Amino acid sequence: MSQNTRLPEREEIAVKDTWALEDLCASDDAWKKEYEELQEKIPALAGYAGTLGNGADTLYQCLELQSDASWHMERLYVYAKEKYDQNTGNAVYQDLCGKAQTLLVSLSSAGSYIVPEIMSLSKEYLEQCFEEKKELSLYRLTIERLLRKKEHVLSAEIEAVLAKSQEIAQSPSDIFSKFNNADIVFPDAVGSDGEARQLTNGSYVPFLMSQDRTLRKDAFEKLYQVYKEHINTLAAVFAANVKQEAFYADMRKYPSSMAMELAGGNIPTSVYTNLIDTVHKNLGLMHRYIALRKKMLGVDELHMYDVYVPIVSDVAKEVTFEEAKEMLLEGLAPLGEDYLSHLKEGFENRWIDVYENKGKRTGAYSWGAYGTHPYVLLNHHNDLEHAFTLAHEMGHALHTYYSNKCQPYEYAGYLIFVAEVASTCNEALLMTHLLEKTTDPKERAYLVNSFLEKFRGTLYRQTMFAEFEMLAHEMAAKGTTLTAEVLCRTYHDLNRQYFGEDMISDDEIAYEWARIPHFYTPFYVYQYATGFSAAIALSRKILKEGEPAVRDYIDKFLSAGSSADPIDILKAAGVDMSSPKPIEEALGLFEELIEELEALTK
Repeated sequence: MSQNTRLPEREEIAVKDTWALEDLCASDDAWKKEYEELQEKIPALAGYAGTLGNGADTLYQCLELQSDASWHMERLYVYAKEKYDQNTGNAVYQDLCGKAQTLLVSLSSAGSYIVPEIMSLSKEYLEQCFEEKKELSLYRLTIERLLRKKEHVLSAEIEAVLAKSQEIAQSPSDIFSKFNNADIVFPDAVGSDGEARQLTNGSYVPFLMSQDRTLRKDAFEKLYQVYKEHINTLAAVFAANVKQEAFYADMRKYPSSMAMELAGGNIPTSVYTNLIDTVHKNLGLMHRYIALRKKMLGVDELHMYDVYVPIVSDVAKEVTFEEAKEMLLEGLAPLGEDYLSHLKEGFENRWIDVYENKGKRTGAYSWGAYGTHPYVLLNHHNDLEHAFTLAHEMGHALHTYYSNKCQPYEYAGYLIFVAEVASTCNEALLMTHLLEKTTDPKERAYLVNSFLEKFRGTLYRQTMFAEFEMLAHEMAAKGTTLTAEVLCRTYHDLNRQYFGEDMISDDEIAYEWARIPHFYTPFYVYQYATGFSAAIALSRKILKEGEPAVRDYIDKFLSAGSSADPIDILKAAGVDMSSPKPIEEALGLFEELIEELEALTK
């Protein structure tokens, strides 16, 4: 759809191109009835407070009621939010979203006693309950995961104080968000044509992808000049966030902030450091790719504002939605007939909201509620990039489908550590298929470079971010004051290390850390790099080993939900993220792709 084309109203979109939310909830009236029924259950849940030590039956009844209420809450929230997302201007669904949010808060408050009460129960008492009430076995893993954290749970009085302090602890993130999303203003960027263009955080990367080097340079310098003007304030805000993390880690008796953040998924800190160490050993490949980028752009000096511009012109291949679906069915064929049958089910039974309309939420996502098929929101345009978006989101959707099908509600949801694996595996399989299929050298070069950019942007860039976080938190723990000078020097040194001698690490890049929102969710970004590595390893295993690898992938990974820890789930499927091997395998493919692009451009 061109920019000049009027966006259709929601009512103008063909029904076949919209998601079937009636499969989740038959109507708004049905939603309101379910809402009222859940409201009535909340007092009953609150009524179990103080009783969980009264025997197995009471404990079981409470957990059953909480599970049932959570399931209904999920259904209500997803329906209201997805109705809202399809047209954010619709007042009816604005209201339903507000009601759902309010009910969610009420439900959370009513059940807030459950975790601390279970934490206070002895292992002997809980084992006796499991013995007396066999049905309680459904909740054994949930309870065992809670008890893992028991040594980090403090007295009721201290826990109450810590809970009240959370709002204050959120302040650094809130301040940064307000500054970065609302207050910051950049001067216009000017291209070689002399035309001024509005520079925002949203337009910055598109400007850096422009073939106009004057525009790229001007956007780069002007954006970071503004961050530089506020760098002392931003350093103080970032340092405050590091301090609040260290405070909670110390109070909860974790050895470090990293250990505290990784404990939620039972991820050893060695997984984090192993990622950094393995990427360090393979920085030569990144430097080789940067040298190739410099050569293909034909520049005497390669600058940081030259990182995003395509080095192979877009082949401008039109891919309709119907063609994208066929492309996926061909490209994901290695996953077998069972997988393809569910992929077709999603295509034919309106799991997907396909096209942009007035008021529709931007971007793409996959979401849903247990007991109903997953849903995918797209804003499809007829190009190859959006075909890959379809592959990515259907990867999420099928992961959810298999987990919901094979796991009870309590263990159907999967953790963030594995969330991007299935989606990226789909992209890798589709890319391999297209590379095998194409006979056009230009198209092949475009695809190879597109794949290389995913490695650079995900595996290398996110690892560099992860290393910066680790160094900043370690410095603070050792008593170093995180001044703007310290943070900028640390980041600039890392940038030089990761990009190598063929890249001019411009002075401005030292301020990049100050605009990264993910740093306010500490020790999160590494999962993009580990997930990408695991996905590449799984896709290679599937293509190499065939049916046995597919069965492991579907039965032991896609179907596992959170029935085991994420490291163990991946290990069962044949990928051990506690070792360097998956990262090394991914980087081996990166090297192969570099060699191919070098050969194609001789």
